[in-house]
Amino acid sequence: MTARPIGVFDSGLGGLTVLRALIDLLPNEPVVYFGDTGRFPYGPKPGDEVLKYALQIGDVLAERDAKLLVVACNSAASVALDALRARHDIPVIGVIDPGMRAAIATSRSGRIGVIGTVGTIASGAYQRAADASGTDVTLTCAACPGFVEFVEAGDVDSDQVHVLAERLLAPVRDAGVDTLVLGCTHYPMLARTIGDAMGRDVILVSSADETAFEVRELLAAGDLAAPPESSARHAFLTSGDVETFRRLGARFLGPEVASVQRWEW
Repeated sequence: MTARPIGVFDSGLGGLTVLRALIDLLPNEPVVYFGDTGRFPYGPKPGDEVLKYALQIGDVLAERDAKLLVVACNSAASVALDALRARHDIPVIGVIDPGMRAAIATSRSGRIGVIGTVGTIASGAYQRAADASGTDVTLTCAACPGFVEFVEAGDVDSDQVHVLAERLLAPVRDAGVDTLVLGCTHYPMLARTIGDAMGRDVILVSSADETAFEVRELLAAGDLAAPPESSARHAFLTSGDVETFRRLGARFLGPEVASVQRWEW
């Protein structure tokens, strides 16, 4: 059981931010990553369609003998966690609750901004996570359509991205938040652009590190951790173009992206 991989999936490349945190924190753990680049973006799609995709990918990773599933996609996590947990007899975690916990711990004023895809923001998942925390916080949420598409194209710092960020983030900035949750795993790749638009006094929070900490706790609690002397090998699957995934994956994650396999639905 301990030699089995952790399964991680996202609509595309964004989940690599979570994978980077996992590899850094748990270097002995093998990971199978599925980037559904052939069907991204998830954000504008209806929730039942995203749920269908998440269940399909969960089955693929379970067939790859995953010992734990990480839904490294806010859009999928907002609609599919309960269904995935009911379908599989292994731990399943998302990125929404860890991100909200980190933001609450970081904020000085309790005024927190959340940006995400249209689907994630419309789902109310972050509002529910804040309510469940029992903490008195004020959320200002904004959808940021277009961000994911720029990241998937490898464009994270062009003038066009800056103009879009200034326009989409204006309502959150004007609300006087002191902490901003990057409620899509693609968004940390736009951190410099987002930070420029929000101003230096606003702290950006990514769920990646908190999610990795939660994975470590689950592995320890279930006696699932790989032996410390083991050597991790990672596998990558994509439903889109393999060469594009390999090129951008190496840019966003690093040399760990070597062998990439095309998955046909």
